[in-house]
Amino acid sequence: MSITLSEAESRRVVSGYGVPVSPFVTGTSTAEVLAAVETDASVTFPVVAKLCGRAIAHKTERGLVRLRIADTDALAAACDELLGKAVPEDGEVEVLVSTMVDGNRELIAGLNDDPQFGMTVMVGIGGILAEAIRDVSFRLAPITEVDAAEMLDDLATQRLFGEFRGEPEADRAAIVEALVALARVGAEEPGLRSADLNPLILIDGKPIAVDALLEIEEDDDA
Repeated sequence: MSITLSEAESRRVVSGYGVPVSPFVTGTSTAEVLAAVETDASVTFPVVAKLCGRAIAHKTERGLVRLRIADTDALAAACDELLGKAVPEDGEVEVLVSTMVDGNRELIAGLNDDPQFGMTVMVGIGGILAEAIRDVSFRLAPITEVDAAEMLDDLATQRLFGEFRGEPEADRAAIVEALVALARVGAEEPGLRSADLNPLILIDGKPIAVDALLEIEEDDDA
């Protein structure tokens, strides 16, 4: 049986393999979230808050995301609102709070267990241009640093890797490292069917995943 992990679960899996993700905490109640934010110095305001769970697939469409939350009082109100939007069909839910990350350049990266070729790794240009230009590159997992560098070279939109709108040149080595780490997820994580990191935002040239979604094939006897 195939299941989709929650964003929080997915973030924990990929970060365990070395994929960089924006700092985050979770909690099942407003009090728990506030305590986690206060305890974890890596999560700094402004933050984004999301209601997440395995049965929640379309957070934005359901109004389950709050952006640019400036302080603790606003975060408490946002958590109350989000938890109040949960419905029985959502099952177990929690609020994910992450440091707000903004950037002008976005990539997408992912994994897919192709029935013919096996696990494949993908990287492409993300953001609002993703569907319009469909600039992507694929390799079979696992990949080496050389493979990952070649994937970046394959992309047609090379200008986004140079200095861009006052931002420094993209750190290709850091992007390569993130792709190799993602490919390791595909090669080593039991039962993985697919993974989606969308977007990978370039901050000071380095990639940071601000969303993650993993699909896992579970043993029916488990």
